[in-house]
Amino acid sequence: MALSESLIAVLACPKSKQPLVYFPRGEAGDDDASGFLLCPASRLRYRIDDGVPVLLVEEAQEVPAQEVDRLIARARDLGLTVP
Repeated sequence: MALSESLIAVLACPKSKQPLVYFPRGEAGDDDASGFLLCPASRLRYRIDDGVPVLLVEEAQEVPAQEVDRLIARARDLGLTVP
């Protein structure tokens, strides 16, 4: 289940308060069940459970800086909105 654009527009990372990059079909762009949210500023990846973003810092996955750069490039390749 994809998140609405209006919801994505108001979501922010609870740690950095910065906008998130939404990967609705995962990193590969082909799997509805593997969507996630990424905060480039705090380098945290948030999962989405049954269409509900889990925006808890303690449950987020830390992402190395190089990986964040790669994911941002991938988001642009997929035509996703990158704040």
